[in-house]
Amino acid sequence: MPHSRPAPLKLALLSLAVLAAFAAADADAAKKKSTKSKKAAAPAVTACGDFYTYANKSWLDGHVALPEQTAVTALGELSARAQTQQRELLDAAMNAPQNEVQTLLGNFWASGLDEAAVEADGAQPIAGLLGRINAIKKAGDIAPTIAALHQVGIPVAFNFNADIDLRDLERHIGYLMQGGLGLPDPAYYTRTDAETRELLGRYRAYVRQILALTGTPKEKLDAESATVIDLETRLAQVSTPLLQLRDFRAAYAPVATKDLGKQYRNLQLDAFLKAQGIKDDTISLPNPAYVRQLDALVKSLKPDQWKAYLRWRVGDTMAPYLAKSFRDAEFEFRGRVLRGQVAPSPRWQQVLDAINLAAGPMLGKEYAARYLPAANKAQAEAIAKAVRDALDASLDRNTWLAPATRDEAKKKLAKLKIEIGTPRRDLDYSVQPMGRNSFGSNLLIASTWHHREEMKRIGKGNADRRWDVLPQQPALAYDLAQNRLIVTAAVLQAPVFDAAGDVSAQYGGFGALVGHELSRGFDNKGRMVDSKGDLRDWWTPADVSAWSSISSKLASQYDGYAWPMLKDVKVNGRQTADENMADLAGVELASAAFSAMQPGPIAVQQKAFYEGWAHLWAQSLSPADATLRASTSPYAPGQWRANGPLVNQPDFADAFTCKAGNAMQRKEDEQVKIWR
Repeated sequence: MPHSRPAPLKLALLSLAVLAAFAAADADAAKKKSTKSKKAAAPAVTACGDFYTYANKSWLDGHVALPEQTAVTALGELSARAQTQQRELLDAAMNAPQNEVQTLLGNFWASGLDEAAVEADGAQPIAGLLGRINAIKKAGDIAPTIAALHQVGIPVAFNFNADIDLRDLERHIGYLMQGGLGLPDPAYYTRTDAETRELLGRYRAYVRQILALTGTPKEKLDAESATVIDLETRLAQVSTPLLQLRDFRAAYAPVATKDLGKQYRNLQLDAFLKAQGIKDDTISLPNPAYVRQLDALVKSLKPDQWKAYLRWRVGDTMAPYLAKSFRDAEFEFRGRVLRGQVAPSPRWQQVLDAINLAAGPMLGKEYAARYLPAANKAQAEAIAKAVRDALDASLDRNTWLAPATRDEAKKKLAKLKIEIGTPRRDLDYSVQPMGRNSFGSNLLIASTWHHREEMKRIGKGNADRRWDVLPQQPALAYDLAQNRLIVTAAVLQAPVFDAAGDVSAQYGGFGALVGHELSRGFDNKGRMVDSKGDLRDWWTPADVSAWSSISSKLASQYDGYAWPMLKDVKVNGRQTADENMADLAGVELASAAFSAMQPGPIAVQQKAFYEGWAHLWAQSLSPADATLRASTSPYAPGQWRANGPLVNQPDFADAFTCKAGNAMQRKEDEQVKIWR
């Protein structure tokens, strides 16, 4: 469970807008000091000159990115607020739980915060697992031990995840993928350059530390760490390069499960699937060479080599949740060397991350009950449906899609599901009781539960069982495979959805983000899944050409924008094209939905609508962070995420009486439009 990797298709078939994921943030950003100056005051910023700065003046005046903070953003503050709420919920569950799930969470939280108890517990939480490994006597004992470790959420030798069946998007199948390596890239084991060799040497030293902590005698540490590296190198040699794994179709290779036990006798894959509770007749096995090598190694390597490897994998996986000796060793290599971290996160953050990793849906269930009032959920659903209806109306008058394509799009939109707050289908929260004396043991209890629930996704009719984002994480997402809009409980707060604010701003903020996500079902990627949920391209070549023409025109617009904080650097319109198109679509659709809801144009409310949009993107970046984003980020900077779509909106010009030729209003023949 810890160090878990994303399932192979998740990133390909889920358009996920985790709103703070692309900007580090600090809700307690330092305030700029006001100083007197003899310099002439800068000209007042106007709505028609730079709407982003005009709408966000108060926020920008009060926030600055400190040297240790690469970015301060409005959406980052929302993310920080959601974390504070989670801490408050866990504190309440620890002190006065109201139900069984809260009791579990409260005990989990308390056990993690009690560092003295964690230290006293030492390696005791994994003693049973190590005992199971040390009891291995022969080759036939290895496969059952691998299966048992997977059951508690510790994937050894390979990864096994539930994910979408590309032949039937209404169900999940199991994906048996390469894995079992302690380094993130198989190439680290086989490259011969000096830098990689130096990294491998530091890695071996870390393996040695963990083996010592899990019981290897001092005189055997060199030999056992060498055997671990040897086994992992053999697996790396038959692993698919990471670059090739980016193609999600390469991960899909369905095979019948009935013959796996005979094909891979040493791995006992039939018994493995049974141990995980899998009864399906198919799994995906994209790298048979890897599995054949693994099967052969179970028989050809001495059991002692496997025992060293398995003890290492257990110790490494569980190190962040055990005594300080484990945590320090793990941080020095994984934190400092691999992730470039200067210091570990504060203890509360480490414990919260562990709970979200192993028991995230439990916390999400309680989070939504505590922080999402029914009235807010109903209002958010009403806005989402209004934006959906605006897209339906737009399809009726669309001119750049072929008639047959428009018909298919309307059929797909009619089947759209909207899920707000938490998933529609709940989980089974029956879990072994947790105490307050062993954080590591609680982690394993929660991880076992999580694995059990993940395995239940496999089979027909289970594709919509879970979200791939947690309710306590601020996010909107369009799930392409399931044709559903996902709105988490945590995102329904300011600046996205201010329940106490004007409905106009709710449409401008939340409504536009809904439009952003819904457009994903009908863009150049959404065209790959049709109204029946089949994976096929339902656009004509002319539709593709029309889309490309619109995208290129918008890219040229963004190419002309300067990157704030950077000298002589422009926004890369093609690098940011997909997000810019979705932003424009979102504003168009939300504006149409707002106009349909509001009888007659009222300038005050229209202004609030556009201010709601601009408030989403307030940000203060350090030059270093801006430089990194300019070269790698798929998002334009906040100023242009706010302004870029609005210069193409006649209604914006009407609301603020901007004239053609103003910075915030393009001439009519230059305006880019998708759905208006």
